[in-house]
Amino acid sequence: MSIRHSTAESPGYARGRYWEQVIALTYFPLKLDIPLPERFNASLAVDSLGSLSLSRHQSSAIRYARDRRHLIKERDEQFLVTVPETGEIDFSQGGHDVHCTPSGFILQRSHEPYEFSHRGDNSLLVLKVPAPVLRAHIREPDRFCALGFDASKGVGALFVDFLRLVPSRLTELNEDGRAAIGQQLVDLLALAIEADDRALKSNQSCVRTAHLRRIESYIRRQLHDPDLNPQAIADACGISVRYLHQLFHRSEQTVTQWIREQRLHACNEALRNPANHQTIADIAYRWGFSDQAQFSRAYKAQFGISPREARALGRLR
Repeated sequence: MSIRHSTAESPGYARGRYWEQVIALTYFPLKLDIPLPERFNASLAVDSLGSLSLSRHQSSAIRYARDRRHLIKERDEQFLVTVPETGEIDFSQGGHDVHCTPSGFILQRSHEPYEFSHRGDNSLLVLKVPAPVLRAHIREPDRFCALGFDASKGVGALFVDFLRLVPSRLTELNEDGRAAIGQQLVDLLALAIEADDRALKSNQSCVRTAHLRRIESYIRRQLHDPDLNPQAIADACGISVRYLHQLFHRSEQTVTQWIREQRLHACNEALRNPANHQTIADIAYRWGFSDQAQFSRAYKAQFGISPREARALGRLR
């Protein structure tokens, strides 16, 4: 069932304030600048996909701004994947500017100031992804914010085509089905980002980035193996253990630390998914932890709450 919002029944003078509340409720607080407030119209329909949400967003010309004061009380970091359906959008974050058309999509991060605008009537698809979910698929996803990704071909086109199809089929799906669709969308999103040449060129060294992508992909496929170690990774990727450690040295994180972090993020995603009915022990073992007590300590150190508390929060939401 969709949650729907519209300015249609609000008087003209109150529409800006009403829409600001809708945006804060659906995504996170933002400052709005509406060029023609007396003519402003907007509507939004949002559906849950497990821990993700997908919204269809239509509005008149508007500018959104996320500034430092919005970040003071924020706790849960989110990423927004925005696909313009009609019209074009402009986005700035982290010193990067991007102009995006309906043949592309962009990634936005909630925990850093940004500006987002469109000059005329526009229709958008927006996928909201909790940061732990995206980080379980992409290392340091914030480095890809404010890059324009191609949705006209390859995996990028497949991701956007799937995203556009989802709203028309949601009424046929139960909660478990919606959560599964959300997982598939994140898998496709990660593939689309990692396959894009502009993502490859966003780091200082293309060769280093290419090696890291291959290493990260291998590690994610083998997270379930409790015996995963640097030697096995180096052998599988055709590099020396010394070079493997050098590649991770620049990120200020060892290979072992990154493996543990990815396992914790994967467990966190499973624990917070109300459609996942595995026991906490099964989830820990599924993602390579051989000792449940050790897993519980590591999880609490990473996320500030116990696995049991995380599961309760997921079911409550």
